[in-house]
Amino acid sequence: MKKKINVGFWEFIAGIILRNRIAISVGIVLLTIFLAMQWKNVGMTYNEANLLPKNHKANKDYTQFLNVFGEEGNLVVIGIKDNKFFTPKAYKAWNELMTNLKSHKEVELVVSLNDLKKLQKNDTLEKFELVPLLDQKRTTDPAYLKEIKRQLFNDLPFYEGLLFNKKSGSIRSAIYINKKVVNSPIRKQFIINVLVPEVDKFEKTTGIDLKVSGMPYIRTINTENMKGEIGLFIGAALFITSLIFFLFFRSHRATFISICILIVGVMWSFGTLGLFHYKITILTAIIPPLIIVIGITNCIFLINKYQQEIKTHRNQAKALQRVISKIGVSTLMTNLTTAIGFATFMITGNDLLYEFGLVTSINVITVYLLTLMVVPIVYSFMPLPKEKHLNHLSRNYLSSILNWVERHVKYKRNLIYSIYGLLLVFSVIGVSQMKVSGSLIGEMPKSASFFKDIVFFEKEFNGVMPLEIMINTKRKKGVMKASTLRKMDELQKTIDSIPELSKPVSIVNLVKYSKQAFYNGNPEYYDLPTSQEQAFILSYAKNATKGSKDNLMKSYVDSTGQYARITTFMKDIGTQEMAKIEKKLHTKIDKIFPKDKYEVTLTGKALVFQKGTTYLVGNLVESLIFAIMLIALLMTYMFRSWKMIFASVVTNILPLCITSGLMGYFGIPLKPSTILVFSIAFGISVDNAIQFMAKYRHDLIQNGGKIEKAVVSALHETGVSTFYTSVVLIFGFAVFTLSSFGGTIALGGLISVTLTFAMFANLVVLPALVLTTEKWRGKKKLTKKELTEETPGINIYRDNNEENIDEITEEE
Repeated sequence: MKKKINVGFWEFIAGIILRNRIAISVGIVLLTIFLAMQWKNVGMTYNEANLLPKNHKANKDYTQFLNVFGEEGNLVVIGIKDNKFFTPKAYKAWNELMTNLKSHKEVELVVSLNDLKKLQKNDTLEKFELVPLLDQKRTTDPAYLKEIKRQLFNDLPFYEGLLFNKKSGSIRSAIYINKKVVNSPIRKQFIINVLVPEVDKFEKTTGIDLKVSGMPYIRTINTENMKGEIGLFIGAALFITSLIFFLFFRSHRATFISICILIVGVMWSFGTLGLFHYKITILTAIIPPLIIVIGITNCIFLINKYQQEIKTHRNQAKALQRVISKIGVSTLMTNLTTAIGFATFMITGNDLLYEFGLVTSINVITVYLLTLMVVPIVYSFMPLPKEKHLNHLSRNYLSSILNWVERHVKYKRNLIYSIYGLLLVFSVIGVSQMKVSGSLIGEMPKSASFFKDIVFFEKEFNGVMPLEIMINTKRKKGVMKASTLRKMDELQKTIDSIPELSKPVSIVNLVKYSKQAFYNGNPEYYDLPTSQEQAFILSYAKNATKGSKDNLMKSYVDSTGQYARITTFMKDIGTQEMAKIEKKLHTKIDKIFPKDKYEVTLTGKALVFQKGTTYLVGNLVESLIFAIMLIALLMTYMFRSWKMIFASVVTNILPLCITSGLMGYFGIPLKPSTILVFSIAFGISVDNAIQFMAKYRHDLIQNGGKIEKAVVSALHETGVSTFYTSVVLIFGFAVFTLSSFGGTIALGGLISVTLTFAMFANLVVLPALVLTTEKWRGKKKLTKKELTEETPGINIYRDNNEENIDEITEEE
C-alpha cells in the first residue's frame, strides 16, 4: 500500500491539470468559440483620442462649446496651387467636383469659388443680397476667368485666409460635413467612397495635384492606415517570435505548439475587446501583438524547464508535474508584474488608457493560464523530445557567456558598479535635456500622402487644427454691440500677429464685409462701421439674413446672440509652444474683456489635446511610481527580504534611466506614446529578476546558505531563459518600428532599447548586487536559523520528494 503523501498547492494544481486533460482542452475550445463570437462587437474608433478625464476643466469647456455651436471638427478643405486653375478646362472640372460633393446628404455646406456669393447692397429693399460671384455661362472665356481671379484676390478680403492666399495664389474650398454623421461610420463611407474618388477623377482630368485635409479626412485615412497595420503587426510578431523560438529550440514541435497558443491568445484579446464593447484605437490596436510577444516568454520558460527535466531524468510525468509546480508559480509572479505594469494605466483617469490597461492586463494573465495548461497537456500526449532537441541546453556560446558573467560577478564587481555609475551619470545628464511635447497630428504617419497635404495647408493657410475662442457676453444680443465687436476685432488682430495661427474668422469679418458692401464693394471700406454707420449697416445685414438658409452669421453667433465664436487654425507645434500662445492669448483676453461682463473660453481639439498631453505625462509618471511600489510589495510578499527587493528594483530602474537619458540626447520628447514605455518595460524587465531571485533563494537553502554557490547556480539555470526571453522580447517589440505611426515606432523602439539594457542588468548587475548585499554581514555562508528568518515567504522552487511524485504519477 502506498504511503499517504502531503501535496503542496502547486502540486495539487499540477494534478488537476494532468488528470483532467480532456475536460480542460474542451473548455479552452468552448471559451475560444465564445470569445470569437464577441468579435462582432469590435469596431474602429471614429473620434480623436481624448487624453483628459471627462470632469477636467478643458473637457468641460469643450463640451460647453459643442453644446452652443455643435461639432467644430467637421471641416474638410481641398486646396490647389497651380496657374492652370483659372482656365476653362480646370474650372469646369472644379465646378463638377464641388457640385457632385454638394449633392451628397453627408455634406452640410460647400464654400467654393464656383458658387461663391458676394454681398451686394439693394437700396430699394434696404438690405444686402448674396449674389453669385461668377456667371457660369461665361466661364468658358479665359479672359473672364482672369478677371474673376483679379476680383477675388483684390476686392474680397472677407475670403482671404479662408478661401485663398493672396501672396502665393493658392485656392481652397471648404466642405462642411453634416455634424450628425461626422463621428460615425457614415463619415468614413463618404470620405472613402465619394470624396477620394472624386478628387482622383479631377486630378486625372486636369493633371493638377489637389491637396486634401481637415480633421474628418485625416481621422478617416488615419483610421484606415491603423486598421491595415493590425494585420501587419500580428503577422510580423508571430513570424519573428516563432523564428527566434525555433532558432533557440530547434524543434518544429515546440515551435508549432507555441504558435498555436499565441494564435489562441490573439483570438482571446480580440474577444475581450468585443466583450467589453471597446473600439480599436491607436493603443488597443497593439494589444494582440503585445500578447504574442509577452506570451512567447511563458512558452520559453515552460518548454525550457520541461526539456531540462527530461534531460535530467527522462521521466515525462515527473517533468510535466515539475513544469507546473516549479515554473507555474514563478511565471505567475512574472506575469503579475507585467500585468501590474499595464494595469497602472487604469488609474490615469483617461478612458483610452483605462481600456488599454484593463484589456492588456486581463489578457496577460489569461495567456499565462492558457500556456500553463496547454503546454503540459499537449506534451503529455507526445513522445519524449529527441536528443537533438535538448542540445540547445548546453550550447557552447551560452555556456561561454554565462561563464564570462560568472567571472565578472565573482571577481570584478567594482568594474560592474563603475559602469553602472557611469551609465547613471550619463542618464541624468540626458534626462535634464528631455522636453514634454505633443500635437494632434504629431503621431500620424509622416510618409502618408495626407501628411504632405497637412504641410501644404500649414504653409499656405497656417494649419488645419482648429482652435476656438468662445465669448459669452452674458446677455442676449450682446454680440452685436459695437463695443463687443471692437473688442473681438482687437483680439483677432492679436491672433493675426501670431505666425503659428491662421487668419481668424468670426462675425467681425462679416460685419466688416457688410460695410464694404454698403459702400458698393469698395475693399478700402473693409472695416468695422463707425457708430454713425452701424445702425444702417446692421439693419441691412439683419434684413439680408432673416429667414435665409444662406445666413452667414449662424456658424459664428448662437441663436440668442449671447455667444460669439472666433475660429482660427494652428500649425503642428509642440506642447511648449502651444502653452506660450495660450498664455499670450489669455493675457490679451484678460486685458480687453472685463470678467464681470464677459466670459471668454479658449478651446478646440488642438488645445484639448495639448492639455491632455501635459496631464497624461504627469499622471503616467505617477502610475510608473505606483507600478514600482506595487511590484516591490509583491516581491516583499514573495521573498520577505529587503536586500532582494533592493537588488531587484535598483537593477531594473537602471534601464529606465538609460532610456530616459537617450531620449534627452536624441531629442525624443516625453509624450503619450513615449511615456507608456516606462511602465510597460519595467513590468516586463523585472520578470527575469524574479526568476533569478526565486531560483537563488531555493539554491541558497539547498546549498546550506552558501551565498556565492547559490548565486552561480541560479545564474546558470535562469541565465538561459533570461537570454532567450530577452532576445525574443527585444525583437518582438522591435516589430512595432514597422509602423507608419511615429508614436508606435517610438513605443516599440524605446521598449526594445530598455529591454536590451535590462538583459545586461539582470544577467550581470543583479547577481553582483545580490553577492554584495548578502555579504554585508561579512559572511560567506548563512546559518540555518538565518535562512529561515530571511526567507520565510513562498518557496517558488519547491523541493518535491521524487518518490512521492512517482506515486502521484502511478495513481494517475
